[in-house]
Amino acid sequence: MEDAKKEKSFNKKRWISVLISVVLGIIIWFIPVPGAFSVNAWHLFAIFVATAFGFMLRPFPSGVVTLIALTATMVTGILQVPEAFEGFSSDTIWLIVSAFLFSRGLIKTGLGRRIAYFLMARFGSSSLKLSYSLSLGDLIISAFVPSNTARSGGIMYPIVRSIASVAGSEPDKEPRKIGAYLIMSLVHNDNIASGLTMTACAGNLLVVTFAAKIANIHLSWFSWFLMASVPALVAFIATPWVLYKIFPPTMKKTPEARIAAQQALGDMGKMSAEEKLLSLIFAITIIGWATTGITGLSSTVVALVGLSLMTLTGILKWQDITTEKGAWDVMFWMGGMYSLADNLSKMNFFKIFARYVARDLHGISWPLGLAILIFIFIATTYGFASGISHLLAMYPVFLTVAIGIGVPPFLAVMSLGICTVLYQTLTHYASGPAAVYFGGGYVEQGTWWRLGLEMLLMNFVIWGFVGFTWWKILGLW
Repeated sequence: MEDAKKEKSFNKKRWISVLISVVLGIIIWFIPVPGAFSVNAWHLFAIFVATAFGFMLRPFPSGVVTLIALTATMVTGILQVPEAFEGFSSDTIWLIVSAFLFSRGLIKTGLGRRIAYFLMARFGSSSLKLSYSLSLGDLIISAFVPSNTARSGGIMYPIVRSIASVAGSEPDKEPRKIGAYLIMSLVHNDNIASGLTMTACAGNLLVVTFAAKIANIHLSWFSWFLMASVPALVAFIATPWVLYKIFPPTMKKTPEARIAAQQALGDMGKMSAEEKLLSLIFAITIIGWATTGITGLSSTVVALVGLSLMTLTGILKWQDITTEKGAWDVMFWMGGMYSLADNLSKMNFFKIFARYVARDLHGISWPLGLAILIFIFIATTYGFASGISHLLAMYPVFLTVAIGIGVPPFLAVMSLGICTVLYQTLTHYASGPAAVYFGGGYVEQGTWWRLGLEMLLMNFVIWGFVGFTWWKILGLW
């Protein structure tokens, strides 16, 4: 009886969400088309907004929402079949798919766990040192696992959970002893790790794509790393320490963690042949990503070379690839949303929109205008249940507007791009890693939101002063 009531309530909320998304799209559709926009561009924008709200409200899985949206564009004649499905041939989408498959290899061989346990065994004598060692492990892994959700859920969270359990810190028993601190420290530093390199987070690859299409800015793996390195290093060092002060664990020393890590490494034994081989493949891949400007190979081609080597050596079987549901699910809904955004760009929607906004912001200096745009950009995150959904819906628009009001293109690309990783723990539903770590039950929602806002403000200070100074030195503005 209780299950039937829950199901009825769920269905009611589902169809209310559908109604909200559809009605919003219909309203925009029938608004008189502003003079500068074409009819097709305006109607595609209506579908784009309805889809974004569908992602936000999630009445159905994202793939279902995407399927309906693409079908609507073809039924109404706005897009032809090749245009509607062009996103699935995007090199960015295939790089994201490769990221998930790389993660499968790292998890399957146990190499990710070995890296984290090694750092714990060496540096885990106190809760603060343990936090730094785990964060460093995540940072190292992020260089060759371009999916922060995959490395959080498949590698790092299980390790953090086991450490807390060994220390006697459970969600329902002394969570503040060490578990809650490690959870918050690692998830917030994962934001920094996600912003350090172009391939550390799937969203970064979309930022690179939009930067090329909208701002004609072509970022390489090395250029992204160079621009992010100094402020990211400062933020990476500051995060565990600041959380240690504002959200301290009651357990300061952690000898149990080092012992547990040493035991885990002992149980794992020596590095297997597969781990050594995978380490070599990852090294080749990282070198390939770092030298794309010299070789002329795209990051996607480099990733596919690495993936091919993993299959040729047997690290990944074809069954591993076909059963990686997350990769193919993301490819479908992200590829579909990319098609909508890219076709809007081709119809000059974003450029025209930027001209309208720039006209309204006429007379405001670009630094003030950028500050306003960043504030609004971050604030809209509260309405989205996915960082990627927010990025796809909002980043192209805000980037176009920023450039339209005179913000130097490189500065606009990077400042808004870095925001897309810094806001990922603002709420417990803002990103995959946030959902994974919050789901452990160590931190209450109110505390999560408070710490999310406080750490975001800390990062604004660091990236605002250190980041903008560093970017000035590099000549971005």
